[in-house]
Amino acid sequence: MGVATFDTLKAAEALEEAGVEKAQAKATVAMVRDAVTEGVATKTDIAGLEARFFRAMWIQTSIVAAAGLTVGLLMAFG
Repeated sequence: MGVATFDTLKAAEALEEAGVEKAQAKATVAMVRDAVTEGVATKTDIAGLEARFFRAMWIQTSIVAAAGLTVGLLMAFG
């Protein structure tokens, strides 16, 4: 999967070439950058979610295995 990038310098230069004042171009590009990148998950965010998911699955599997063992023992010795 590719990574979406936003070249802020290129965007600001394009706005300036179109006649927008430098300060306004920089402010506009900063606003767009923040809007585009806000809420985007990073690789670190995804790795953290994966780790939590696999821990939860391991715990769930352990609980099911313990319950199965308990039922098996109760049936064998009950």
